[in-house]
Amino acid sequence: MAKILITEDEDSLRSFVARALRLDGHETEEAADGAEGLEKLKEGGYDLLLSDIRMPVMDGIELAHQAHSTCPGMKILLMTGYAEQRERTDDLMEKIVDVVAKPFALPDIRKAVARALAA
Repeated sequence: MAKILITEDEDSLRSFVARALRLDGHETEEAADGAEGLEKLKEGGYDLLLSDIRMPVMDGIELAHQAHSTCPGMKILLMTGYAEQRERTDDLMEKIVDVVAKPFALPDIRKAVARALAA
């Protein structure tokens, strides 16, 4: 299965998603903001970055740009609960797999991750 970094500033959502993906057999690591996520990415070995867009310190858009440069073969899947944030991903479409709208149900995020890993 895949090694996935979940970068999300909301603790309960981050834990919820990590737990669900571990049930699917994935190995997960977590980061509370983009800067922490970037540090973990530099350690390498991730198959997928699953990141919120709106976060303190470094947002998911900047993290996606940095992640693409640092780990060019890694898949990137973003999450957001804000429509205007989704529009900000237009310049990233060649770098990311998709943007998942929040709130989402567990089956939705699991399917999105499966599709991202298969892409």
